[in-house]
Amino acid sequence: MGYAFDDLKGACHHDWRAYIEHDFVRQLGAGTLETGAFRHYLKQDYLFLIHFSRAYALAAYKSRTLSDLRHAHAGLKTILDVELQLHIDFCRDWGIDEAVLAALPEAKATLAYTRYVLDTGNRGDLLDLHVALAPCLVGYGEIAQWLAAQSFTVRGPANPYDAWVAMYAGDDFQAAMRDEIAWLNGRLAEVTPRRFEELATVFRDATRLEIDFWQMGLDRAD
Repeated sequence: MGYAFDDLKGACHHDWRAYIEHDFVRQLGAGTLETGAFRHYLKQDYLFLIHFSRAYALAAYKSRTLSDLRHAHAGLKTILDVELQLHIDFCRDWGIDEAVLAALPEAKATLAYTRYVLDTGNRGDLLDLHVALAPCLVGYGEIAQWLAAQSFTVRGPANPYDAWVAMYAGDDFQAAMRDEIAWLNGRLAEVTPRRFEELATVFRDATRLEIDFWQMGLDRAD
């Protein structure tokens, strides 16, 4: 019996839905999120993406095949050349310049999630690392899809957060998400039930830390 990425989501269904449908996400889609909460999230997400880049560099180091090395390189390139630059530009539009971002202290939720991913990658193998990364890369793409399907979602100039939704609904990010799911499906198809349970625990923990990250933004917590 082989496994797939959907099995990971199924193993922590309630946590996954709590992450995808979090109040922070709902308020983003409706355009009702308090601007201070969004600015706090934006600042911390910049720091998060820096560590996410480091995690993909670790994935390159952990790669044993040229195919996996190219996959890690593509992920790192997507973050550095697409997501991170878009994020910097987006922050600038909100009056937050790169010098401010570079000097920010990390909130506890940022520390918890980023260090969990890096620790998982260091002590585990390449699949452990990708499973820990998946709630962010796959989750943000799925969130954009979910918001697009909701009647309460406001698109266009009436929603100050529409550009954020559009970024993750865009072709580049959605293609990166599909590529990651395909990579995970190929590796998960070969694991044993015992190994799958280990990976499901990693995925569940990372998803719970993503929930905490949304809540950090909503609460503007340090």
